[in-house]
Amino acid sequence: MSTDLQFDANGNLRHLITLEGLGRERINALLDRAVALRTAFADGARGPQLLAGRTIINLFFETSTRTRSSFELAARRLGASVLNFDIASSSTNKGESLEDTLATLEAMQADAFIVRHRENGTPARLAACARRAAILNAGDGNHAHPTQGLLDALTIRDHHADFSPLKVVICGDIRHSRVARSDVHVLSALGVREIRLCGPTALMPKADDFPQCVLVDEFDAAIAGCDVVIMLRLQRERMIEALIGDEAEYFSRFGLTAQRLRQAGPDALVMHPGPMNRGVEIASDVADGWQSVILDQVANGIPARMAVLASLLGPDRAMPQASAAAASIP
Repeated sequence: MSTDLQFDANGNLRHLITLEGLGRERINALLDRAVALRTAFADGARGPQLLAGRTIINLFFETSTRTRSSFELAARRLGASVLNFDIASSSTNKGESLEDTLATLEAMQADAFIVRHRENGTPARLAACARRAAILNAGDGNHAHPTQGLLDALTIRDHHADFSPLKVVICGDIRHSRVARSDVHVLSALGVREIRLCGPTALMPKADDFPQCVLVDEFDAAIAGCDVVIMLRLQRERMIEALIGDEAEYFSRFGLTAQRLRQAGPDALVMHPGPMNRGVEIASDVADGWQSVILDQVANGIPARMAVLASLLGPDRAMPQASAAAASIP
């Protein structure tokens, strides 16, 4: 997909399909705005209703309770009306094309569509035919999950203002992970020193898919000295593909235990996009330990998504890339 699709004629962000190609300045502007909005809405405060009068529709062709809930809370806190479109009873199950469904809903004055789909490229396909509405990718196939990348970056930035010295390891099913791709894009843009990818050989990408990363076979070697450890959920059906006998074998080779974590940096952050398989990707004492920021990731999903929605639909959408303005004006 051409990243040009994401921008309008003036170079402003019009859709959010991927973090690839956004650049450090624009990503930092979104993170600055997320921090400003997090502060404005802290402790249950009624923050600025930047999306009052706007209508946002959730188009989730894949189930995802936490991502949809996070987007819905973000939109409602900013004052928008939200419709959760019932895919099961929609005309798409009667043969109507996605493009016609989008056109019909746009005619009802919808301002944005949050799209999740199992097929790569579906949000971009809708963005290409959207007349006035913004399209936000909430995860497509194994391609991208941009707001997950932003909330992960925000969580890391809460602990490390400077990304340049950081070493990050991402472990698990890299080949099929849209989270891994978006994390690599955002961390590379923010100047992380080194990104290591680790997982079973059959679930690793080709080296030229991630030229900015180091591919490591053994988790003990990959985690050594790292500042951030990002664990990925393993779908059980992938175990056969990975030639792994059972969950216990996977955990012994690639599970994050307290013993393994001691090989990382002394204050290494532990992250997971959820939902977790405890005892498969991560031990419970690590998931609930003092180094875990997993619940911080969940909490940061709301301001990160508020920042994207406000930048695309808010009253100052003509200036989404101005980092200083984003920091001072929620």
